[in-house]
Amino acid sequence: MARVLAVVPDLMLSSRVSAALGAAGHEVTVRPVPPSPEDFPFDLIVCDLEAADADEIAALPAPAIAFYSHVDIEVRDRGREAGLELVVPRSRMARELPDLAAGLLG
Repeated sequence: MARVLAVVPDLMLSSRVSAALGAAGHEVTVRPVPPSPEDFPFDLIVCDLEAADADEIAALPAPAIAFYSHVDIEVRDRGREAGLELVVPRSRMARELPDLAAGLLG
């Protein structure tokens, strides 16, 4: 079981993220903004790049699954340039989240 931080301010989407990862055995904490790196007890981050700064997420001490709207290539590119481990369209994240998390958690 991993401790997962979901930086997903959209209530409907955050509940889907929590349900999918909870069913896979993970403990999920949802926050609208990420905590500081000094106060970070998580093993994985799932983050909406439209709601969080890619550089701020990349500075946290855990791998990240960052997602974006498939039409917003600029947001995707910012996530990749920041060095986030996995940047995927929202539809792929919703469809494959437990598998994507397992891949990053090893």
